[in-house]
Amino acid sequence: MLNKQENEVMKAVYEMCDGKGSCLVSPMEIMSILPEKKKYTPEKVEKILRSLELDDYFDLIESDRKGEKMYVITLHANGEAYPRTRLQVRRSVAFKIGLSVAGAVVTFVVGLILKSIFS
Repeated sequence: MLNKQENEVMKAVYEMCDGKGSCLVSPMEIMSILPEKKKYTPEKVEKILRSLELDDYFDLIESDRKGEKMYVITLHANGEAYPRTRLQVRRSVAFKIGLSVAGAVVTFVVGLILKSIFS
């Protein structure tokens, strides 16, 4: 499961690839999609990209175009399935919250029933 920063960077990479499976992007292009309040730096983005590469989301090849650092990103199966995985995590969290609320309601009702029986 990805942390919040990895999730934001992976979402940006997926948007940049736009369903093509691979793309050529610069760190600045990725940073332009990321939320500005997080204060991402090119070094931080590169570190997150390397960790996502280790998690087998994509292949990351560094390149140079007219003195500017570029990344060639080729999505793997995990990267292609990123939107589906993100949706599953959201559903899982919603289910756990719903289960907690249902458990609290049942506990409250059983408490009221026991209180009325023993008083």
